[in-house]
Amino acid sequence: MKVEIWSDFVCPFCYIGKRRLEAALARFEHKEQVVIEYKSYELDPHADSAANMRTHEMLAQKYGMSLEQAVAAGANVAGQAASAGLQFRFDDQYVQNTYDAHRLSQYAAAQGLGSQMAERLFRAYFTDNNRIGDKQRLIELATEVGLDAHQVEELLHSEQFGDIVREQEQEGSQLDIRGVPFFVIDRKYGISGAQAESVFLETLQKAWADKQPELIQVEGDDGAACADGQCDIPGTDTNKSY
Repeated sequence: MKVEIWSDFVCPFCYIGKRRLEAALARFEHKEQVVIEYKSYELDPHADSAANMRTHEMLAQKYGMSLEQAVAAGANVAGQAASAGLQFRFDDQYVQNTYDAHRLSQYAAAQGLGSQMAERLFRAYFTDNNRIGDKQRLIELATEVGLDAHQVEELLHSEQFGDIVREQEQEGSQLDIRGVPFFVIDRKYGISGAQAESVFLETLQKAWADKQPELIQVEGDDGAACADGQCDIPGTDTNKSY
């Protein structure tokens, strides 16, 4: 079973949704047969990491609210994160462009470290207040999960894996994904948003049941058969043993 997750590393609900899915998987009987694949989605492709703008300031400008209201909104989200076992620190968080982070994530996936890299990027931004739009910090984070620093540096100073990021974003658009997180299970079930753990578990169970062959028994007028050493002999009133 495959679970594809479209998300962005600066999306708080993507991290919360990730934790809720993981909690559901921990209770899922067939969790060892589930493959997780992280797909790229940029909430703001034009975000400027060098602008030195705090997240609270960006939210206030974007949604026409006061700075106090933005801080209160952040506290509300941090409370939801805490219920999922996460610590969010918005006070010293800055707006970041995630294009390079997504390229790094896809490179890590090609090396078999996609899940580890995704987790480290989320934690770096929301808990550690790291500037994940900074190439040097990305190199450091990559080495923490086991990637080669020189190869990652070469990657980040090129356009490698940029085509994959764009392809996945286009793929999400074709699936009519307009917001993240968005979870796609076996290309049949789509879950939008950081839903409750129970929603993830129920959907996983449904998807698993869909994969199992169902035997449909057809009833007819002549049902002669053998069982327990006895066979029905058409045209007779007795059963013959074998």
